[in-house]
Amino acid sequence: MKHAVVVPGVFPLEGGGTLRDVKVEVRTWGRFRKEATLICHALTGSADADDWWRNLFGTGSLFDPGKSYIVSMNVLGSRYGTTGPSSHRGAEGFPDVTIRDMVHLQKAALDQLGVQYLDLVIGGSMGGMQALEWAVMYPEFVDTIVPIGVGSSQSAWAIALSETQRAAIRTAASPEDGLATARTIAMISYRSHANLQSRFGREETDDGFAVQSYLRYQGQKLVDRFDAETYLTLLGAMDSHDLGRGRGPREAILNRITNRALVIGISSDVLYPVHETRAVANAMPNARFAVLDSPNGHDAFLTDTHKVERAVKHFLKGEYRSAPIRSRGAAWA
Repeated sequence: MKHAVVVPGVFPLEGGGTLRDVKVEVRTWGRFRKEATLICHALTGSADADDWWRNLFGTGSLFDPGKSYIVSMNVLGSRYGTTGPSSHRGAEGFPDVTIRDMVHLQKAALDQLGVQYLDLVIGGSMGGMQALEWAVMYPEFVDTIVPIGVGSSQSAWAIALSETQRAAIRTAASPEDGLATARTIAMISYRSHANLQSRFGREETDDGFAVQSYLRYQGQKLVDRFDAETYLTLLGAMDSHDLGRGRGPREAILNRITNRALVIGISSDVLYPVHETRAVANAMPNARFAVLDSPNGHDAFLTDTHKVERAVKHFLKGEYRSAPIRSRGAAWA
């Protein structure tokens, strides 16, 4: 079910700006309950979690609408119904937003829906940033978090990759050309050497190497559904990610997170390497750590859904044992 929620009045932003009467596009599955599961989406994702995580929805699946009330919402700054650059008509343009602003707005929207507790907050990449902030900002409201493929702050490496994408947009002949180029840069960081080599190698097509055609296709595909200003806004929000900002040392903040947590790293992730994700889990007193063993890079949390489901289900049932999450059919060991 789709809900158009409005958070009335002035909504203050972490950076000092404000928005008024913020709209939030929300999707829900299952019968309303005061306790819900929150799914947080990644950079260019949306609240349509049953699309990008479709294999995790259904009877007996991780997200079972017959057993749970499941919520996902388009983040602040989105182009999919929630207030963002594509819908905001302020004289000075859309203000900068942070991951914390996104979480504050999600909490306000959940209050509007009547949700009083979250049994689980889960997400990968930018969604994982939100899951971590939920545990810091509203610890009494959340039971369990599952951040996937994310560290405790945006690294210099990740910020550098963001900056190349910003430069591509700002220096291009048109916003659309710039967005397409930015997406090709991003896609390289979402995959891995092994993934691209095994898929494309040195195969050639009529218009060049196959991997070139693939990247051009991915760039145009994003242009068809997204816009450059939204992309810049959400890139900035990701770069703002730092659990310690204004609070103290990051490890000390993680030490204070007592919520149950499963942190999942991805073996071939070049954007958020395993040592970053493992450090998050090691610093939280009630966290467990698992490695999703995949050659597919950062995007493995979207492509290897059976592994994500198996890990989270085992964890929620209390059957977790530290080990890689291996290929389909392998025992949990």
